[in-house]
Amino acid sequence: MPEILPPTVTQLFVSGLAIDLALAAILLEFLVLCWLGKSGTLTTRVITLLLALGPGACLMLALRAALTESSLIWVAFFLTLSLPLHLMDLARRKI
Repeated sequence: MPEILPPTVTQLFVSGLAIDLALAAILLEFLVLCWLGKSGTLTTRVITLLLALGPGACLMLALRAALTESSLIWVAFFLTLSLPLHLMDLARRKI
């Protein structure tokens, strides 16, 4: 089967660096929105953003653990952690 992606791109994902870059972007987004946000107090903004961005970050951490061949426990841990964060976010939004 021919290689679809260049070796550098493949290595970027196998090493987990692609996920690290995405997580860094999420962290930057979190910090900017905490700093520039105008709704509520800083504590309210932090909690709101953690509940909104946390489940996605957990899923990305689970993907990173799987790509880097970490222990299955880490994959399961991050997948399990994403569910209650998502449910708390939904409850907060009253959906």
